[in-house]
Amino acid sequence: MEKWNVVHFPGLKSRKSKSKERTEGWPSRLKKRLNSHKVVQWVTAQRWMLLLSAMGVLLGRATILDELSPFALAYFAVITFLRRDLMLPVAVSVVLGSLLAPYPSLFMIGGELIVFYLLYRGLRTFDRLELSYAPLMVFLSVFMVNLFNAVMAPAFTWYELVIVGTDAVLSFMLTLVFTQAIPLFTYRKKASQLKNEEILCLIILLASVMTGAVGWTVHSLSVDHVLSRYLVLVFALVGGASLGASVGVITGLILSLANMSAIVQMSLLAFAGLLAGMLREGRKGAVALGMLLGSSILTIYLDGTGDVLTSTWESCAAILLFLMTPKSFFKAVSTYVPGTQDHAKSQHEYAKRVRDLTAERVTKFSRVFSQLSRSFHQISASEGAKPDGEIEHFMNAVAEGTCASCFKCEQCWDGKFMQTHQYMTEMMSAIEDNPDLEPEQMPPQWSKACAKTGAVLQVMKQQYSLYQHNMQWKRQVYDSRQLVADQLSGVSQIMEDLAREIQREGQTMHRQEEQIREALDRLGLSIQSIEIISLDAGQVEIEIVHAYTRGFDECRKIIAPLLSDILDEHIAVMRETEADRRQGLATVMFGSAKTYEIATGVASAAKGGDFFSGDSYSMMELGNGTFAVSLSDGMGNGERAQQESSAALNILEELLQSGMDEKLAIKSVNSVLMLRSPEEMYATVDMALIDQYTARTTFMKIGSTPSFIKRGEEVIPVSASNLPIGIIQDIEVDLVSLQLQPGDILIMITDGIYDSPGYAVNKEIWMKRMIQEIESEDPQQLADCLLERVIRYQQNQIYDDMTVVVSKIDHFHPEWATLHVPGMRWLERPRTVS
Repeated sequence: MEKWNVVHFPGLKSRKSKSKERTEGWPSRLKKRLNSHKVVQWVTAQRWMLLLSAMGVLLGRATILDELSPFALAYFAVITFLRRDLMLPVAVSVVLGSLLAPYPSLFMIGGELIVFYLLYRGLRTFDRLELSYAPLMVFLSVFMVNLFNAVMAPAFTWYELVIVGTDAVLSFMLTLVFTQAIPLFTYRKKASQLKNEEILCLIILLASVMTGAVGWTVHSLSVDHVLSRYLVLVFALVGGASLGASVGVITGLILSLANMSAIVQMSLLAFAGLLAGMLREGRKGAVALGMLLGSSILTIYLDGTGDVLTSTWESCAAILLFLMTPKSFFKAVSTYVPGTQDHAKSQHEYAKRVRDLTAERVTKFSRVFSQLSRSFHQISASEGAKPDGEIEHFMNAVAEGTCASCFKCEQCWDGKFMQTHQYMTEMMSAIEDNPDLEPEQMPPQWSKACAKTGAVLQVMKQQYSLYQHNMQWKRQVYDSRQLVADQLSGVSQIMEDLAREIQREGQTMHRQEEQIREALDRLGLSIQSIEIISLDAGQVEIEIVHAYTRGFDECRKIIAPLLSDILDEHIAVMRETEADRRQGLATVMFGSAKTYEIATGVASAAKGGDFFSGDSYSMMELGNGTFAVSLSDGMGNGERAQQESSAALNILEELLQSGMDEKLAIKSVNSVLMLRSPEEMYATVDMALIDQYTARTTFMKIGSTPSFIKRGEEVIPVSASNLPIGIIQDIEVDLVSLQLQPGDILIMITDGIYDSPGYAVNKEIWMKRMIQEIESEDPQQLADCLLERVIRYQQNQIYDDMTVVVSKIDHFHPEWATLHVPGMRWLERPRTVS
């Protein structure tokens, strides 16, 4: 017996389920349908269509002076350009609104829509369709339809012509307004901040929509009055008194144009919005109380006691809607209004997202550069280990050039392969030692073993010359790859540090800024703005814009001493710029003064009294409190040597200033100097990196002469045995770190001074004695005196370039004492300022 499977068709129900549905009542069936969420889903999906259509009904009904309808076509035109998919439902809603108007204008608005659509299709056909043409298209459509209606009227007067022009101009202006406001509802514009003009356009649009409700009443309460007061309440809570009063003025003005009897609403809404906004700190309850008091007082003052009860109930209805509005709605509105806390928070969150995204991308780039650096290092390492292959190639080329045509070829290479290969290797070594080797200088055993000694020697010389050139180019490529690998590694390190800096989340310190402003106000200074960037100990950064008087120097004499007192740390002027000369404003950056200051002096003389010296020197701030004193001696003398030494210092300082590691920076400069010129040009580098907070000093000495530290009567030499940069690729970098003390004098010299006593004298002892004999502690005087004594020792002859750089480390002493304001407490620093 066959068994049939039950087949189920979607949409068909069994008799049992149908009978069960009949027994159930209609409330249960309705509840089930609502639970299916289809209606809710449809409303959610079509929410913007429903909202814009409802606005179209009200704007189609809205009129001005009981005979002008400029809102309908302006609204339809902007919707057509921005949301063409909603053009049909909006057109239907506008026409429906015109039928509900107090003075129906179906044919007028219908004609305007038709003319505008024809213009729209024409521009679209010729690819000239742009939103900027919308106001002009609206103006022409309204003017043509109204002019035709006026001409066809029984009497055509100047008044009718003025009304036609006024309606067209108003439509033109409203199109411009709606162009700014409607994108907020169509989601085409997702700006996180609204400009003041956009806020005004949005208010005008909302007030125009309310105009469509003029004449509607619910239990003797005017719908437009309730909605306008609700709108004022919302913006008063969000933006305060200024925005509440502005919304009241604009809304009341537009409503009064629609209904001349409502002219008092402008004053009432403005005053109520001002009073409600002033009480915004008390949240919803205080704002509602301000609206109730303001509307009641103005109603009594303007209309007397007759309409007080009605106005009060209208205010209560608006307040009820206001209290029922969820908090999320106000928060969403406030994020678009500049100056509010929610807007500032949203901007901060947006900036944080951008900062995190940027830091993440920078970190990825850092990893890419690091991987590229490792790849270049691997390629260079693999190519550096191929000398055996080159030697075999060299041997094969010599054998093919001479031995292939020799009658003893098989005897030498087959019968005596090892002996022949050894002879070839010995000859290659002899040519490497003496490239001009002649046949008669060859060993006798080679002449006995080889029948073509001269030919083999000639070919071997040629091949060796090619081999040398090939190896030279390969070394240069190898050095270039090493340079690229080192540079990529340095860039990776810098980008990694940059990513960490980007991820540091700033902290706004309003309370500390107000405390500083209060102290400066007590002293009678006019402060424009104060911005605290950092309050970390030793890394304070405060930017102040103040009104200055030329010649008084208030920033150094008053502001910096005051900040030093309230921060309990020496504060100095880091940078000063003139912000606005006409208003007498200056922007001053204040920062932590260094614990130590460095005074320098330089004395130099070129060989033979020439104009150009091959020595270069530099003193500069590298950032992060590091002061660099550097000295370089180029090979030889004159302008070319100066170019090499100055290039070495400039490249090294730029790399260190960017944050690159000291050893990696030295190796990079070494590679650059090797690659920039095929000639052998090198330079010494003598650099001292002095930490101005701790006086800890790192010496980088690359092929330079010893430096000396004069501490009282003691002279301490500082030396390192390294080759100059630009000679070999794998340079050894030894860093010497010493702790300097206040009053120490650092003396850096070139070999022209260090080698001046000759080889018969102990140079180090001689230089110590010369420095000890100089009593002056002024850096410039000490440098001049030391150079002069060396030249006199050489009987006024300058045999080499001479340069002396002297630096004195001492405690920083502020120019002005701290300034204390009575009653002013120390500034509280945040525990973590990142």
